[in-house]
Amino acid sequence: MRGLRCVSLATAAFLMLVSVVYSVILPLERAFPLNHTLELSQLRARDRVRHARILQGVVGGVVDFSVEGSSDPLLVGLYFTKVKLGSPPREFNVQIDTGSDILWVTCSSCSNCPQNSALGIQLNFFDTSSSSTAKMVSCSDPLCASEIQTTATECSPQSNLCSYSFKYGDESGTSGSYISDTLYFDAILGESFIVNSSAPIVFGCSTYQTGDLSKSDKAIDGIFGFGPGDLSVISQLSSRGITPRVFSHCLKGDSNGGGILVLGEILEPSIVYSPLVASKPHYNLNLQSIAVNGQMLPIDPAAFAASNNRETIVDSGTTLTYFVEEAFDPFVSAVTASVSQSVTTLMSKGMQCYLVSTSISEIFPPVSLNFAGGASMALKPEEYLTHFGFYDGAAMWCIGFQKSQGGVSILGDLVLKDKIFVYDLARQRLGWANYDCSSSVNVSITSSKDEYINAGQLSVSSSSRDMMLFKLLPLIIMALLMQSLALMEFQFCNLSLSKFYSLSK
Repeated sequence: MRGLRCVSLATAAFLMLVSVVYSVILPLERAFPLNHTLELSQLRARDRVRHARILQGVVGGVVDFSVEGSSDPLLVGLYFTKVKLGSPPREFNVQIDTGSDILWVTCSSCSNCPQNSALGIQLNFFDTSSSSTAKMVSCSDPLCASEIQTTATECSPQSNLCSYSFKYGDESGTSGSYISDTLYFDAILGESFIVNSSAPIVFGCSTYQTGDLSKSDKAIDGIFGFGPGDLSVISQLSSRGITPRVFSHCLKGDSNGGGILVLGEILEPSIVYSPLVASKPHYNLNLQSIAVNGQMLPIDPAAFAASNNRETIVDSGTTLTYFVEEAFDPFVSAVTASVSQSVTTLMSKGMQCYLVSTSISEIFPPVSLNFAGGASMALKPEEYLTHFGFYDGAAMWCIGFQKSQGGVSILGDLVLKDKIFVYDLARQRLGWANYDCSSSVNVSITSSKDEYINAGQLSVSSSSRDMMLFKLLPLIIMALLMQSLALMEFQFCNLSLSKFYSLSK
């Protein structure tokens, strides 16, 4: 027993050493090809479904995602990433969703689930019996009785399994049971320090799907919720010090699309912050006013007030942007009045459009959205207008904002592009800054912002790299000492065991 105990001491010391900050990489791919276009009515329908899902609600390292896709609202802006689950690990394509919290994948026992996908991907199914580390979450687990759930959680007396059910406004949904198993990822310690890592997480195993989720044309292996809830992978990893409780993205606005998405804090001096509205299950901000060409619009602040059950949600999964009626009508009127002498106005498919013979940046006014805390979001014309081809030899640009059918305003990709966004859940705030998202960004790898990695290219500047190596040097030396200590203890333990064995003989 003493021999086993001394080996455990060295192991514990080594584990304390390797628990330094690291980052996680997952590839993120576009769910539909860039040349796949949709009509505006289809985009609206897609966003309505998403908004129904949102409204029903139904310090560590850096997670760096490679991003593909386009912010062009005529393209289907759905994204997915690959996750590795189970032992041995299997790879699953899961849709990125900031409007929900739970990671779930389709179970091999799923009924009414698509068997193939029109997205050109091979569908995979999670088989609990094939993973040596899979463990079903029982009804007695505290997770099952958690009051923090924003979705239905129930227990089956017959199976004693903790079950879930997600129902959406379009009657689509999924149900299944919670599982605890291993998530695999790459851990990065600077530019050249990459190690394979893993962590146990709780996720859903879907056994039944309805609505759009059951259709082959949109079929995927599951959904990866990036919401702020305690059951999101973000929260699970950050609660163990594996990743920070903050994530950031920077979406490219050019035709090639792409961008950067990290679990970590992007560092940029020009970022302004506004507090998140407390006790909300989504990323809600307090929008206070809107200005067009520097002039405040005549909008009653009550139109946005959370006290009136009004919300302004930042959602990268929504293609278009939606304003409540009290804000939408004055906004369209102000933009139209500003350019009426320079363009031809017309209505197209219910949208206010303009025939433009020159650059829109030369004639359309700047817009600013003003939030609590004095944080303003400046919008260029291409961030509130969308290009719908040509008419009579002139380019047709239309207001890309839509009128919300309820009391919720939603800021989608149209205004989020070409900006850094930082979702700081630790400080309950959201920040943004205009940025060229084709460039790399600096991301903090500690809570003090003293150290950072260069995300996007996964490298660091020479000065930062030297500083990082300098700071890692004591850890490297300690690792060598721990290795020597472990070897000495192992030899001592072997000697002790040999003596014990000789005496016992």
